[in-house]
Amino acid sequence: MLVTNKKTMENNNKETVVLTMDGGGTNLVFAAVADEYRIIDRFKISIAKKRHNLNAILKSIISGFARLMEGLESKPAAISLGFPGPIDAKKGIVGDLDNLPAFRGGVAMTDMLEEYFHLPVFLNNDGDLFAMGEAIEGFLPFLNNELSKKGVSKRYNNLIGVTFGTGFGGGLISGQKILQGDNSASGEINRFRNKLYPESSVEESVSSRGLQRVYARESGVEKKDIPHSHEIYRIAVGKKVGNTLAALKAFEELAIVAGDAIANAISLIDAPVVIGGGISAAHRLFLPRLVQEINSKFKQQDGKKLPRTEVKAFNLEEESSFEEFLQREEKELDVPFSQITIKYNEKKKVGIGISKLGTDKAVFAGAYYIARQNLS
Repeated sequence: MLVTNKKTMENNNKETVVLTMDGGGTNLVFAAVADEYRIIDRFKISIAKKRHNLNAILKSIISGFARLMEGLESKPAAISLGFPGPIDAKKGIVGDLDNLPAFRGGVAMTDMLEEYFHLPVFLNNDGDLFAMGEAIEGFLPFLNNELSKKGVSKRYNNLIGVTFGTGFGGGLISGQKILQGDNSASGEINRFRNKLYPESSVEESVSSRGLQRVYARESGVEKKDIPHSHEIYRIAVGKKVGNTLAALKAFEELAIVAGDAIANAISLIDAPVVIGGGISAAHRLFLPRLVQEINSKFKQQDGKKLPRTEVKAFNLEEESSFEEFLQREEKELDVPFSQITIKYNEKKKVGIGISKLGTDKAVFAGAYYIARQNLS
């Protein structure tokens, strides 16, 4: 498992250390990661007031990596960092970020950092890195280990990673490789159509601002009095005074829209789904309804019902649902024109659960793995 070592950093010659960063519109989170995905240093730098100042942001990025290097006894192997889309992973360019207006027109991030630090630099989408971290060190190993303990031969090799937070991010992993697409634009689940508001994207509902907008609409509060998303959660569970019904409605809309988008993704990728991001901590308010949406049915023109997806989704945060997911009911199937039989499980299942590492740690693990993969 990914662990944090808060002691004085020790970087011997046998250990490979990669400097990593998870970039966002509010904070840049840095970490030095060593063998076995150990975090040996971690800190954040706020850029909330620099969003329109490109030079200030770039200097913050450089100073963050320089600070990580100061604590090492020898040179790190590489730098590996993530930003929200759009990016060009192959050329190392960060594109027009909605939450960082200063990046308009593109920034040659990889070349800048390689020129400054004289190290190999690898840039990827942060959603891809989150999904990769959970695929190699978090959710996917956990899932397969639980199946193994039950004596089930089935193993999952693909993963859909999504994050609920300031925005709605995503990443796709197939066989421990990022499914990047030809334009480094795959996994951009935030661009799916919003089921409840078809003129909008899903991110308008699956985000902090989405929760705030629905709460304000349902409660009638003034714009200046709209609570933050984490406060809406506390209102919903009765830990803070406010309009409980409005808070619950906000999470219900998020669940419906996210569930519809994830159902589309599952239909294309056929993989389990891991959810991260700040809002994921409130999963008990949205996950049951989200899974229900995935398992809903279409109404066909002849009046018959068609399952929303070819597979059945299970809420792995609910004990009885998890137990049902782990059960594999195989039957013997005769091979035509022979005396042979084979085992067949006609029930197709995917699990939906919450990050096992935490979003930042998953990003760091993914960034480290990608760097080691490229270096070798």
